[in-house]
Amino acid sequence: MTSLRRNVSLLYAFSFLQMTLFPMAVITLFWKDRIGLSLSQILLLQSIFAVAMVVMEYPSGYISDRIGYRTALTFASLLGILGWGFYTVAASFHDVLIAEILLGISTSFISGTDSALLYESLKGTGDEPAYARFEGRSTGFGQTGEAAGALFAGVLYARYPLLPFILQVGVWVLALLLTRGLTEPRREPRLHGGHLKEALASARYVFIENRRLRAAILLSIVLGLSSFYPVWLIQPYMRDAGVPLASFGPIWAGANLTVAFCAILSHRVRAVLGDRGMVLLLVLLVWGGFLGLGLAAGVWGFLFYYLLTAMRGMKGPFLLHAAQAEIPSANRAGMLSLQSLCFRLLFAITGPLVGMYADTCGVGKTFQLLLIAFLLALPPLAWLFLNHRHGKDAGG
Repeated sequence: MTSLRRNVSLLYAFSFLQMTLFPMAVITLFWKDRIGLSLSQILLLQSIFAVAMVVMEYPSGYISDRIGYRTALTFASLLGILGWGFYTVAASFHDVLIAEILLGISTSFISGTDSALLYESLKGTGDEPAYARFEGRSTGFGQTGEAAGALFAGVLYARYPLLPFILQVGVWVLALLLTRGLTEPRREPRLHGGHLKEALASARYVFIENRRLRAAILLSIVLGLSSFYPVWLIQPYMRDAGVPLASFGPIWAGANLTVAFCAILSHRVRAVLGDRGMVLLLVLLVWGGFLGLGLAAGVWGFLFYYLLTAMRGMKGPFLLHAAQAEIPSANRAGMLSLQSLCFRLLFAITGPLVGMYADTCGVGKTFQLLLIAFLLALPPLAWLFLNHRHGKDAGG
């Protein structure tokens, strides 16, 4: 039990290191200025990243359930070292593509595995009912790490464009060392019916048999997309608005600290507002964020992006706990990976289209288009989630 409690602290540290992304606050500028990519190429690149994750997302979760969560996170750390190391010698779209594929596979092995390990560790210590609070703290550590990495990103990039990437390799070396201290929890035995049969059974359970799980995943995916498109659009948006390059790091840090703060408070907000109030708040934050980004054109217009990061922070622990409660432990990482798979697949389809629209019509007009899209998409998904969550059973 002591070792399982230690897992929680180690997972907090791993989340911090995983999200300490020194290049993130300036990477769009790196792609545009040093590699020479257009916005449509950048969104295409991220779509290929998403496809790499789609290809590996469920298999990686399935493998994590079989070989162990600790081994999966160790392998992910090795791929992180390779991916960011490749960035230090990248000079073309092809080079960046190789780096992104390596990082995409790395991320796919982390996705679902870290949350599954946290949930099973808490289950082993009897703290499972408080999962949302622990998940919020984990997200808080992660976003604090990204804020720390971003704080001086603009200064580092201005001094030497490759310096953020060199530091990133060092971060993943530390993450690799940290995974060696994790303990594998005991879990329910899996059914021995063949790998393909188990995989299909998991997919059927997630998308057909369990309507509560299905509704939670659908709402989480669309809310996730609403905060993901702006990640790749906000940097050119700020530059077009005249925000100084040296301010990019602190602004990015502020955005991630907003995610961290809201993630930590998520379970408290939900306790006050209830499920319906919480979902309504998340939807209103999305609409308000895109409305402000689409209409504001001044230097301070980026502040509306913070509404989306606040939504992202509160959404994660709330909807992830709703999903975790419906998933059997024998296939926890795999089923969580199915959610990420759908998210990445949807982004792979829509991301290049958003990028082409931004290149043609401008980033501001793109935010206006996204506002219309989420005005239409979120209300039925919110109703579906609330209707099924308070239903009498979980059956499809």
